[in-house]
Amino acid sequence: MTGPIIQPTLMPDEAEAGLEAGRLLFAKECEFIWGAADEANLPEAKLPEIAFAGRSNVGKSSLVNALTGRKTLARTSNTPGRTQQLNFFDLGGRVVLVDLPGYGYAKESKTKVAAWTTLVKNYLRGRVTLRRICLLIDGRHGLKPNDLEIMEMLDKAAVPYQIVLTKMDKVKKIDQPALVERTAASLKKHPAAHPEIASTSSEDGTGVVELRASLATLANPA
Repeated sequence: MTGPIIQPTLMPDEAEAGLEAGRLLFAKECEFIWGAADEANLPEAKLPEIAFAGRSNVGKSSLVNALTGRKTLARTSNTPGRTQQLNFFDLGGRVVLVDLPGYGYAKESKTKVAAWTTLVKNYLRGRVTLRRICLLIDGRHGLKPNDLEIMEMLDKAAVPYQIVLTKMDKVKKIDQPALVERTAASLKKHPAAHPEIASTSSEDGTGVVELRASLATLANPA
């Protein structure tokens, strides 16, 4: 039995062009333009948006930094849950990257979790410029119940999302195909899920170039 497709099958010249498009896009100036702690302060929706969501300790800020080739664009912390607002970054005037607050950290209060859910739901509601959510999953642990809850929420909102496995450098290579297979099987139950799974590592750069190429297709033309 063949495994699930992780990256689209392209002719060599098409694949090379896609990788170059991703490199050029993410090499552009990327700057913080807005922070929103509640739905009343969301910025005007103009450019296409790509949002990054995941558990508080999944390596979300590290991946955003790796994609953009910066070390401090998105703040990272040893304390999960530090990002408590929606942070918007303009990438070359062609697309906006949105860093969503992390969810599911064990020490968070129910009030904080409820506030996160309300904020994100209100962001998703009617955000016509939102092209995709990258839902980050720690490759060491796979899908957890709170991840599935978010996936169900996105399904109901009809918001397209893609599973991005993180920290894959910490997963034994022999175990990676089975992890992707299990994850792909779970996606069959979720209509808004993108069929391709991205396997990444912010530490060694695994999958970062390919993910750039995929996300570049969602940006406005150069």
